[in-house]
Amino acid sequence: MNQPLINIERKFRPEVEGLRFVAALLVAIYHIWFNRVSGGVDVFFVISGFLITTSIISTINRTGEYRFWPYITKLMKRLLPSLFFILGIVVVLSWFLLPKSIMGKTIREVFASMFFYQNWQLAFSSTDYLDSSQMKTPLEHFWALSIQGQFYLIWFLVFTFILFLIKKYKLTKVKRLINTVLGILFISSFIYSIYLTEVNQPWAYFITMTRVWEFALGSLLCINLSSIKINKYIATLIGWLGFIGLILTGLVFNVSEMFPGYIALWPMICALFIVLSGTRDTKYGVKRFLASPVMIRLGGISFGIYLWHWVLLEFYRYNVQETPGFFVGTFIIISSIILSFLMTRYIEEPIRSSVNNKFAFKRLGIIGSVNVLLIGILLIGGYIGQSKLEKNITHKNYPGAVAVKNPNAIPDQEPIPAFSEVFNDLPQAHLDGSNQGLKESDIKIGEYGKIENYDATIALIGSSHSEHWLGAILQATKDTNYRVLSITRSGTRFSTGYTDDDLKGIWNKNVLEYLKHADVDLVVSHATASDTYKHKIHQQMVDQLQYVKDEYGIEVLAIRDDPRYSFNVLESLETNGLEETAKKMNSEENQKDESFWRQFEKGNKSLHKIDLTDYFRVNGKFHPVIGNIIIYRDNRHLTNTYSKSFGPIFEVKIKEILKDE
Repeated sequence: MNQPLINIERKFRPEVEGLRFVAALLVAIYHIWFNRVSGGVDVFFVISGFLITTSIISTINRTGEYRFWPYITKLMKRLLPSLFFILGIVVVLSWFLLPKSIMGKTIREVFASMFFYQNWQLAFSSTDYLDSSQMKTPLEHFWALSIQGQFYLIWFLVFTFILFLIKKYKLTKVKRLINTVLGILFISSFIYSIYLTEVNQPWAYFITMTRVWEFALGSLLCINLSSIKINKYIATLIGWLGFIGLILTGLVFNVSEMFPGYIALWPMICALFIVLSGTRDTKYGVKRFLASPVMIRLGGISFGIYLWHWVLLEFYRYNVQETPGFFVGTFIIISSIILSFLMTRYIEEPIRSSVNNKFAFKRLGIIGSVNVLLIGILLIGGYIGQSKLEKNITHKNYPGAVAVKNPNAIPDQEPIPAFSEVFNDLPQAHLDGSNQGLKESDIKIGEYGKIENYDATIALIGSSHSEHWLGAILQATKDTNYRVLSITRSGTRFSTGYTDDDLKGIWNKNVLEYLKHADVDLVVSHATASDTYKHKIHQQMVDQLQYVKDEYGIEVLAIRDDPRYSFNVLESLETNGLEETAKKMNSEENQKDESFWRQFEKGNKSLHKIDLTDYFRVNGKFHPVIGNIIIYRDNRHLTNTYSKSFGPIFEVKIKEILKDE
């Protein structure tokens, strides 16, 4: 191709560098002091689309071709040095400064970040009902970098396709073709983003397809910028409007819950205004500020600032306090700038600027290999610690719930599960996939115990607050001829309180339809929600259970919900200790269902009931560890190990009910 693909301005845009720093600074400020999302990441995506498209077009104009290896090596030399270096630092510091309860999650996210699928890792975590409440790792904010890496590969394919069409069909209206292709990507991704944000916002926030339109917008600006003419007065006005609007994004909108739908157009348009205003040199324009030498220099290290601030912030939160004050927050930002400057100069630039790819990739290989070695050491260390702990596990040392009857007779032992294992100490139904997720309404049934020639069938039904009693029921029935069914759905109570067209309502209807013809002798379900005073919510659960009893003749065991808290009990236990956590637990009203349950106990003579509150207290006080077993895996769900310790208690109750059958 002798002719340029299209004519674009291939010149350094100093105000864009300043804008990159502003975006990184906004991200840091909103995270540190407001615990909110700023919209700065969206600006990064627009700028990335603008800059990479400029680079691609310039390469094609200069060489007449577009090859994968030169493209990908350039990107790897740009992205990987800083990424690998920070990941290595995080792995080392995690062993000393990070709660062991999120070590497994951190290691998974290290791998996800190294191979640029961290956004998908978080997408699955955020939409998993039990996983969504887990503590954040120092690497969570690397999701945006993963999307950026994926986008670069997508854009290579897009422009390879465009170049193929141009050469094969000898097309002359190249600009129209590029605008058409990018426009289709923009519109389709934007529409999908609006739709998915409405129906499943946590999933939409992280996945790649809902973000492509943001990159495409920057690319369209690159292609068409030379055709857009504005006068100096308009340039000055829209530049400052964009700048002010960008700063206010995180205050005006709850970005973490509303993006990336149409609301994300706000920071997008703000960024476009700033870039457009930069096409004119004006005396009082925002370009004079953004293009100043200091802002240009800071913009050059904005990538590192974005990565470092979150790492420092999370280590501070886990080791000092949740929210930094003004001076500490300022110190985190300044430290991020200094670390980014040093990393850029001594780690990134020598590799990025090297013309010897063998030298560059040798260094990258060394850093990557060190990271893998460090991860291996962490895993081996955790395994050794777990093995030592398991050697001491006996019923005498770890009685769990039954210890409340005689707490002073329990030997002092390191609690189980080990902190590194607590979060994954899940009910069997969650491990084998028989628990239904939030996206589907059909029932999934886990079948346990005696599945043939059984004497009776027990069906555990409801949300995760029923599911976490599965360990107790399986333990209670292990020496019987009972069959146990788990029919649970995350975030969905067995209740009359849902509409017929709601997925939760449809699931409830499907469960009732199944029970109508099923061979079930006893239904077990939680009958209250301890985080609400609303009698209506509790009554709807009781009504559903009463319907099962009255219409199908199935016995029902209604369980009072376990105490729930406003804070992550596991996190507090590991970071603040047992005494401080117990103090926090007892300072909260953790059973708002008290009034309803007392009325239910007195007024309902048809359903069997069990209130296990006493097994969460020692000498009248709530504790995070009882009988040397950690009770909670988050702020409301039991560990499977503690649930299993209720086996003897459920055994007595179940035999009492089924004996009367």
